[in-house]
Amino acid sequence: QVQLVESGGGSVQAGGSLSLSCTASGVEFNGFIMAWYRQVGGNERELVARHAPNGNIEYGDSVIGRFTISRNNAKATFTLQMNHLKPEDTGVYYCLAQVRTAKFWGQGTQVTVSS
Repeated sequence: QVQLVESGGGSVQAGGSLSLSCTASGVEFNGFIMAWYRQVGGNERELVARHAPNGNIEYGDSVIGRFTISRNNAKATFTLQMNHLKPEDTGVYYCLAQVRTAKFWGQGTQVTVSS
């Protein structure tokens, strides 16, 4: 059974930093695309960052230069370091593990950035 557990959300003032972590179990982590998405209210989830097994990394336009993702295949963890946070970064952040068309989501963690 695939399980993704996020941690590290919270509240911070604009300009501050937070680090989110996703720990996976029940997956062959090495072969999965790992990604972070965020959702504000009832809007669609938007891509924050994606890390492919071959090392390719993609960031959403709004976070380039501020956020950094990394993965530790040995520990099956996936981390999002968020710096220079802005109020518009507020939302629920979800970890995603994907292989081909199969997608598995974490439960989400709230990030709130106050101005």
